[in-house]
Amino acid sequence: MTQLSPLLTGLTSPTIKGRRDAVAELGRSGDPMAVMPLVEALGDVHPSVRREATLALGKLDDNRAVPGLIAALDDTDPDVRAGAVAALGRLKDRRAVIPLTGCLGDHDDRIRLGAAEVLGRFGDTRAIDALTRAADDPFEGVRDAASHALQMLHKKK
Repeated sequence: MTQLSPLLTGLTSPTIKGRRDAVAELGRSGDPMAVMPLVEALGDVHPSVRREATLALGKLDDNRAVPGLIAALDDTDPDVRAGAVAALGRLKDRRAVIPLTGCLGDHDDRIRLGAAEVLGRFGDTRAIDALTRAADDPFEGVRDAASHALQMLHKKK
């Protein structure tokens, strides 16, 4: 923990850059002790710090981050939501399946696309109904990702 101390102190920096840099370094540290402070950073007032926290948590590959990342799917900033989708995709924790199906209705195309791709990789049949609806999405990329995900899921049935 002593190696993390300066980084943990950086999480309370008065500057956005200081907090964002500390979050990034915690993600690169590979230290499991960084997970919970990074989950707390998901609540930072600045979206760039929250976004960096999603990326860092994805790198740490620790499922203790899943509840915080699921909560970040409702963030007001689309970059934070996109980061949470990507991080949850790396963690492959099935607790995220139902929350990710909700992302298929997000107003941001990137989030719908990412959610469809992640749900296809999860291979969880609970996503079939939501992916079927997403196969009619107005954005071609989402339609393609949802169709591909459905093909993968039907192979598992």
